Amino acid sequence: MVSQSVGAAGMGILAAVLGAGGIAAALRTRRHRAGNPEAYASAGGIFYTVAQIGCSGLLLVGGAALAVIVLVTGR
Repeated sequence: MVSQSVGAAGMGILAAVLGAGGIAAALRTRRHRAGNPEAYASAGGIFYTVAQIGCSGLLLVGGAALAVIVLVTGR
């Protein structure tokens, strides 16, 4: 495997890990704010959570796809 491929695979893995962390943070924030519904609603409520999970999910999928493509092609 070429050193450039290792860097690209590492970047894909990092993106996937950051995406998974973003999803976990969104769910943790939702659970934390559920105890105070007024504060949760004023901070965007479920729409904020859905947007954060969506963006983090795209980062997760994109990073995993990048890592898989680099590892499968082996260039």
